[in-house]
Amino acid sequence: MKWKQKIVLILLLATGVATNTRAQDLNFSQYFNAPLIVNPANTGFNPDFDFRIGGNYRNKWGLSPSNPYRTMSVWADTKLFQDRFENGWLGLGGYLLKDAAGAGSLSATSGFATIAYHQMVGYNSLLSGGFGLGYTAKRIDISKLTSDNTWNGSFFDANIPSNEPYANSQASFLDLQVGLNYAYFASDKVYFNAGVSIGHINTPRESFFDPSVSDGRIDRRYSAFVNASIKLQDVWIVNPNVYVSKMGGNWETVVGFNANRDLTGNGVSQLILGLYYRNKDAFIPMVGYQVSDLKFTINYDATVSSMAANGTRGAYELSIVKSGIFPSSAGRAVKCPTVKF
Repeated sequence: MKWKQKIVLILLLATGVATNTRAQDLNFSQYFNAPLIVNPANTGFNPDFDFRIGGNYRNKWGLSPSNPYRTMSVWADTKLFQDRFENGWLGLGGYLLKDAAGAGSLSATSGFATIAYHQMVGYNSLLSGGFGLGYTAKRIDISKLTSDNTWNGSFFDANIPSNEPYANSQASFLDLQVGLNYAYFASDKVYFNAGVSIGHINTPRESFFDPSVSDGRIDRRYSAFVNASIKLQDVWIVNPNVYVSKMGGNWETVVGFNANRDLTGNGVSQLILGLYYRNKDAFIPMVGYQVSDLKFTINYDATVSSMAANGTRGAYELSIVKSGIFPSSAGRAVKCPTVKF
């Protein structure tokens, strides 16, 4: 089987899996613009550049318009020891992630450090392994919560005890993640990549209640992705993507593509268009613009699920990614081929 047929077959198989899973919200619809969150093996996996810095913002519907779900992150990674390892390098990075939502001012702040090693296997393959260690702190304002016990017949009375077994208004835990990536560079016009990762390896405890009431263990999260870059007629680079994740009994799946259109003939200025689908949840149109090494992308999640609580409101998301090369690396040969204009 030729390499083109192999790539098409793998993408079709992954798409078939995607259409038979139940939806679960991702941290970001633009998961490919939050690479360290998806898989720690992505740390330093940026063949053309020495470093990346990115930011993401997501605003999602809530049970009321005044209490949306907001998710924000900043992340960065860099390549190290490119001259120390034969056909390999080390990646070091980290990210901060913050969620805020609800009438109870529930918030979660996470910080992760990630590390990965990348090694060329032959002339066309790259194998990567990564590890992440993080700390998460969650907080809730119990005084803003209501329960059936505080209903006085006319309204929720904050002076009536809720009798809920809260033990703390804060919870924190250490978190571990691990991942593997494989990349195959078929030619200067076709590239293929797949990866798997496991989050919450240590199944940390997360609960505002006493352990005797609720142990509150977080399930491990198993994720996999398949993507490719295909250059067409020297003016388009098309990137089909499939992402599947399982956590406990819940599945989430996103399948689609984005494409870069060369606007200047040398790749300095590019238009980005894309369309994704989160299974049984939303269509996700996307548009962006890239100038030199700076990329801006925005998408909107158009809800198609039968869930009525959101009033069909969707979500919008922004991402910014900046890549760069250190002055000391100027002229250094790239260790693996890439698809670019």
